[in-house]
Order: sequence, then structure tokens, then C-alpha cells
Amino acid sequence: MIGNRLKLARAVSGLSLRGLSDRMDNFVTAQAIGKYERDESMPSSRVQIALADALHVSVNYLAGDPGMSLLSVDFRAKKVGSRSEDDRTRAMVLHMLERYLAIEEILGLPSVNWDSPRSAPYPVFKDLLEADRAAMSFRLDWGLGLNPIPNISELMEDRGVKVLFRSLADGVNGLTAHVRRENLSDVYVIVVDSNVGGDRQRLTIAHEIGHLVLEISDEMDEEKAAYRFAGALLLPEEVLWKEIGRHRTAIGMAELLRLKQVFGISVQAITYRCMDLGIISPALMGRMFRQYQKLGWRNPPYEEEFSMPGERSGRFETLCFRALAEGAISEAKASELLEIPVQDIDLLMEYPPSRLDAARQEA
Repeated sequence: MIGNRLKLARAVSGLSLRGLSDRMDNFVTAQAIGKYERDESMPSSRVQIALADALHVSVNYLAGDPGMSLLSVDFRAKKVGSRSEDDRTRAMVLHMLERYLAIEEILGLPSVNWDSPRSAPYPVFKDLLEADRAAMSFRLDWGLGLNPIPNISELMEDRGVKVLFRSLADGVNGLTAHVRRENLSDVYVIVVDSNVGGDRQRLTIAHEIGHLVLEISDEMDEEKAAYRFAGALLLPEEVLWKEIGRHRTAIGMAELLRLKQVFGISVQAITYRCMDLGIISPALMGRMFRQYQKLGWRNPPYEEEFSMPGERSGRFETLCFRALAEGAISEAKASELLEIPVQDIDLLMEYPPSRLDAARQEA
């Protein structure tokens, strides 16, 4: 039966039952599609092809893998956006995660389980300074030292947390999802807005890590604790003290931009971190943020000087191309998993993504 898969694919597309019927030029009615989703009736092969074409998936995808069951998605936040946005995001997480787990299974790789730091959960019960100590413990537990973290999404994927990049609802920079599986270990997923710059994405991922590893008392502000952890994880206090000192009455823009380039954290986040550590006063921070407002950095798309490329984890794509090179999947299957046209598969094997458009024109 294809009911759950059909409903999932429709939700990912953001279509209502009527919208899907309209996209199919009313080849089948919305009422009939609803019956298919409830497994009250089975579409003919001709209708399955039409449904798959309308949803931009394969018929094999709709048929599904009976050995893989993703039971539910629980978000850390109660709501992601509107009800429709919430449902669509849940469906998107399941859809993307299923493809990720599928390629791991094809290659015979065990899905990496969440490697929680040995000292976690880190308590934040009394004050936000505990979030700084938690970030340092996190670095020690994973052997990160005080060095910049070059790619925080790949770091998390190496430790068993899937990191997915997709357009999210306005005001939602990222979220953590907990996906339950039948007879298998649960999976943690961090979803990051693909429409913002790399510095904001890195802070978002670090913030979501905070929610995963901190134990925050009810008396503490959970969001403030997670953001304090994120700033400390990306820019440890010892490093900041060494770079700019323990007390400043002014900080030059050149200093802030240099730190941004080294540690991959925005000028605004660095400024806030300086205030958190008492390096600058709240009054000075306020003056600096008014300047950032004049520069347009405080408004969407929040673009500062030296904008950073978006974070990305290439593990899923790497596994797909490995499976293709080893003959474990066909080009058609790679196209389905990667959700790119078949003609782009060969180009991506030869050219970096930045050259893809030029390579298409030359082909």
C-alpha cells in the first residue's frame, strides 16, 4: 500500500488534496487521492505514474521500502510555524532522512548513532556562566581543543546527528528533530535554514547542539542558555581574551572582522559575546549595535562584510556518488536520491557545484 508514502510526498510538495488533483489536470479527484492516502483503495499503475510525475518522485518511491519505518518526528519547539508549515517540515524531515538512511543501507554502512559527549548532559542550573563551562567540557570531551571549528555540520554528522539544509518558515533559523524508528535506534536531526549566510547557520547549529547537550533548569531561560553555549562553543573565552583582552572601552571593526573570518561567527555575535564576558559594557554594545543597524546588518538578509559561504555537509552526496561509482545504484537511483536531473549526475562527477551552471551550458 502506498498511502503513507503518497501523503508524505504530497506534504513535502506543500500541496493540498485539491492542489495535487489540479496539478494532475483532475486526472483523479481529490476525494480519490484521499482514499489512496488512507489505504482505502489502491491506485492503478497508470494513476501511480501520474501521481509520481505530479509529485516529482518515482513510482518506486511511492511503493516504498517495507523494511524502513520512520515512526514520527518530534521537534524541540512545539511549533515550527503555521499548522501547514509544521506538517510540511515534518514531512520534509522524514523524506530527507529516509533517503539518507537508504543510501547508508545500500552501502552496508551502519547508521552512525548519536555519540553524546561523555560528560553530557551539562547542567545549567544557576547562571549562564555554566553554559560557558559546558561548551568547554564539550570541546574537551570531543578533543576539539581551542581551535576554530572549520565545519560544524560535518562535525555533528561524524558524531551521528544528521544535518539537513532547507528553506524554513520566516523567523525559524533552525530546529532539532527526534525521529523514532521501528526496532532501531532513534535519530537526531538538525535542520538549518538554507536561505541565510554561513555565519548565522553556524551559530544556529551550535545553538541546536546546546539544546541537545544541556540540562537547563526551569528557572533559566532555555534560549539564552543555548545561545550562550553556542557563542562559547564557536569562540571560547580564552581565545577571545587572548585576541582582544579582558576589558575594552572600544573595539575596531577591523578586529571584529578578522575574528569573524577566523572563527566563522558574525560580528554581531562576537560583539554580544564580548558583552557576555564583561569585555565591553552593555552601553558600548548598544552603541555598536546601533551602528550595525545603520549598516543594514540587523535586517534580513543580515548580510555583514565578508559574508561567509553557507555551511554544508557533503556526507550524503558523497555516499550517493560512492554508491554510483561502485555500481551499487544506477544513475536513475542517484538522481532520485539526490533530487537532481539525471543529466547533472555526470557533470557533478567532473565539476564542483560552483561550475555546474557553466558546465551545463557547455554540454
